[in-house]
Amino acid sequence: MKTNIQQPFFFKAGPRAVLLLHGFTGSSADVRMLGRFLEKNGYTSYAPHYRGHGVAPEELIKTNPSQWWADVVAAYDELRDQGYEEIAVCGLSLGGVMSLKLALNKPVKGIVTMCAPMTMRTTDVMFEGVLKYAAEYKKYEQKDNTTIEQEVAAIRAAGMPSLAQLREFVYDVRAQVDELYTPLFVVQARHDEIIDPNSANIIFDAAESTEKQLNWYEEAGHVITLSNEKTQLHHDIEQFLNSLDWQ
Repeated sequence: MKTNIQQPFFFKAGPRAVLLLHGFTGSSADVRMLGRFLEKNGYTSYAPHYRGHGVAPEELIKTNPSQWWADVVAAYDELRDQGYEEIAVCGLSLGGVMSLKLALNKPVKGIVTMCAPMTMRTTDVMFEGVLKYAAEYKKYEQKDNTTIEQEVAAIRAAGMPSLAQLREFVYDVRAQVDELYTPLFVVQARHDEIIDPNSANIIFDAAESTEKQLNWYEEAGHVITLSNEKTQLHHDIEQFLNSLDWQ
């Protein structure tokens, strides 16, 4: 069994800090290359894991959005406790939703949302995604096919009751986007296979931010940070961050 499971990271560089937030069933691996790029360009970056993420799927199904949100707030507070007074937030998928919510509740310099959903599929469809993730995780652990099938079947039987709460969490944030005035950069893959790409328009149109931009990436899929357009994305995010009113 492989044991080099992905860990959160904290890349310390300059006084400007960027909180990097992964998606649902994701981990810091989804934003690690972005974190390294930001580090090389003078930005400190911190990517925590939400509870149940980056670990066995049997742990994921026991957790819920309230816990994940608490983990985001704790990560923000950790940056503050370490002396970072100016913090931007950048999130992929659910991490983008978390980024919007954080800006509604804490002082942040700017927000980057990447393929962040503002509509949600049914809980049944979402759960199929959890089961797919579970199978992939167990392949990564190098388990045999029979064991994988048995363990995924056990997860299917257990279910994930908090998926309904996840839908509510996203729609609650969507209802508050029109209260945002923070500088905003909305990133969306044109061929997003996971969420409705129109979510980007919903965020951009609703936000009251006077400084806001929306970029479409024509060749990228949902996990845009690992796509063939990641280099352009990195530079676009850096350009946005450099435009913010840092002290």
